Amino acid sequence: MSRPSAMPEATGTGRPAAEGSGAPESASGRRERAPVDADGRSATRHRGDDSFEARFEKVLENLGGRIRATEFAEGLPGATEGASARSDLLHQLDDYVLPRVRRPDTPLLIAVAGSTGAGKSTLVNSLVGEQVTTTGVRRPTTNSPVLACNPADGDWFSEATFLPTLPRVRQHGLAMPGKDGMLVLAPSEAMPRGVALLDTPDVDSAVSAHHEFASKFLDAADLWVFVTTSRRYADARVWEFLRVARDRGTSLAAVLSRVPDRGRSQLVQHFGAMLEANGLGDAIRFVVPETDQISGERFTSNVADPVRDYLADVAGDLVQRDRVSLRTFIGVIDSFRTRVPDLAKQVEVQVETRRTLESAVKSAYEAAGAEIDDALREGELMRGNLLARWQDIAASGELMRMMRSRGRRRPRGDDDEESRVRGLEHAVRDSLESLVIASAERAVEKVADEWETVHGGEPVVERAGGRRLPEAFVERAGTTVAEWMQRVGEMVAADGATKRSVARVISSDKRAFTLVLIVELLGYDAAGAGSGNRSGPSPNRLLRGVFGADSLRNISNRARDDLRRRIGTLLYEERTRFTETLAAVKLPEEADAVQLYQATYNLEIAR
Repeated sequence: MSRPSAMPEATGTGRPAAEGSGAPESASGRRERAPVDADGRSATRHRGDDSFEARFEKVLENLGGRIRATEFAEGLPGATEGASARSDLLHQLDDYVLPRVRRPDTPLLIAVAGSTGAGKSTLVNSLVGEQVTTTGVRRPTTNSPVLACNPADGDWFSEATFLPTLPRVRQHGLAMPGKDGMLVLAPSEAMPRGVALLDTPDVDSAVSAHHEFASKFLDAADLWVFVTTSRRYADARVWEFLRVARDRGTSLAAVLSRVPDRGRSQLVQHFGAMLEANGLGDAIRFVVPETDQISGERFTSNVADPVRDYLADVAGDLVQRDRVSLRTFIGVIDSFRTRVPDLAKQVEVQVETRRTLESAVKSAYEAAGAEIDDALREGELMRGNLLARWQDIAASGELMRMMRSRGRRRPRGDDDEESRVRGLEHAVRDSLESLVIASAERAVEKVADEWETVHGGEPVVERAGGRRLPEAFVERAGTTVAEWMQRVGEMVAADGATKRSVARVISSDKRAFTLVLIVELLGYDAAGAGSGNRSGPSPNRLLRGVFGADSLRNISNRARDDLRRRIGTLLYEERTRFTETLAAVKLPEEADAVQLYQATYNLEIAR
């Protein structure tokens, strides 16, 4: 990358050169880059446990830990955007920011990126002065990134320090293509020490892994040399990447390549106008004409000399090198002011999704419980088969005879009577079971409907078991009703035992008394208030005559409360399949967003 003797015309603008950085020279003669204060000015500080650098590093590590701990539920709103933002931030923290905070003398990394067929590899070979990367007619050509550096800097780019999760291979002799997903290290004596040149995959490649790779390496670079062609420079994908450089304050050189003589002036002007319009008016600019003077996968003419001259200035002048690297470093740190809060906003999107899904479950099952309460209070079950069974047994006169017998009644052993009692028992059990199951089914439908209105909610519904009630719930509903009816019988017996005269009556037929009380609890009187279709004695009147008003009120209240508790427990157990599913998909908590905002604030304070 030595300075050429011939320097053809090149278009170029840039920021004024910075004043001396004041950075000390290392023992090897290389000047270490100084740390940066809040305004981006160089400041010489001694590094120690309580030094600025140590404190700043700790703040950055805490920020990285907070970002790393942020999880998103896949498929739900905010997940794709959040995961992408999280990945970008971590890549830049781990691969660019922290290495430069820990070791200010890290080699300057120049990434050559751009459009498919822009001639990046040819340009890289020409800049280095020998073939370090392959070119060809196949598109895209660069299927793996190639990094050229001085052999003395090779250790900087080993797995231990540079992109440790990325496999790499060291190139020996003639440049050979690597494999997709692998970094090719190409040591070259033609490269000056302290500077590395990276040929990246195409940013607009049809192979998604290629432009993802390009993004990863651009995140780790100090300077972007962005190459596009006179045919592709207006493509949307090109400007997506250039706007990233703008938003992060990255040092940028823009190369318009393969520019034909005809219409050259108009093309260059239009490209410049687009740079201005996109906030990149201060980017260094170069024009590479269309040429077939290529040999050995390098330009044989001096068309690349302006770019080589600029990079030679950056590589050879420590002040210039500091200016380029510090601008990018400060730009990245500045970008965290918006990028971390943007990540927090995607967390908030998922937090709101969590609230929506949780609220749907809560309201649906609360509505189911209220629906059951209303049905019992208004006597909705005292219709149809249950009412017919009650009227059949009440009209027989058997209940009245039993209530008045005061214990002197003898069991008749009447098969018809036993059949009527058994029929009423089944009707009570079936009606209660059906009420609970139907309410639970409607709750499931409501949850599913609400969840499926959320983008990506349908798979979560299926993960929770879908719209069908589990068979286990139906079985538990039957068991719950049976156990409650048994408990009511125990209450009847226990309450009746307090009066010896009542106890004798109840002991003769506790089963019948229990059924009469249950019919009263199911709202017989409430249902009959608006209907003239009631015959036979009222359950309340029959029971009050035996227990007395106060005792009957006490046992009825306890039995109703017991039923509500059992049904509430049953519904709560059913809703847990939805709440456990939400827990399993790992939607973030509101505290996760708050901690990201706090980490951004801490970074601002540390700067």
